[in-house]
Amino acid sequence: MVLCSRMLINTILLECHDKVYSGTLSEDGTMERIKTCAWWPSWRKDVFEYFNSCDRCQKANKATFTRFGLRMNLKEPSMPWDMANLDWVTSLPPGGDKHYNSYIVIVERYSKRPIFLPCYKDETAMDTSL
Repeated sequence: MVLCSRMLINTILLECHDKVYSGTLSEDGTMERIKTCAWWPSWRKDVFEYFNSCDRCQKANKATFTRFGLRMNLKEPSMPWDMANLDWVTSLPPGGDKHYNSYIVIVERYSKRPIFLPCYKDETAMDTSL
């Protein structure tokens, strides 16, 4: 075990948390690795601060994820046009005589038949409804 100076602390944190062979450990994993090889008075606080400043860790941290509601199954449609799904396919190369660059895709859920309507990427909801 090494008693560390302030100059070595960032190097130890980097080696025990960020390096490829470390595998970007969790906060607990980084603490476990550090406590087997080094010590300084504020090591737990420093690991906590380092972990909370790590961009990759914060993006992967489950506590920072947006929580969604429970998944709900959609009921099956009982007749044609009882339900439909709508989506846009955008950023296509311009085509046709009017140079459309997108499609509105409507899928009728009973028959699962798709309908493709050409449109422009910059159309608003009002344009689409007309």
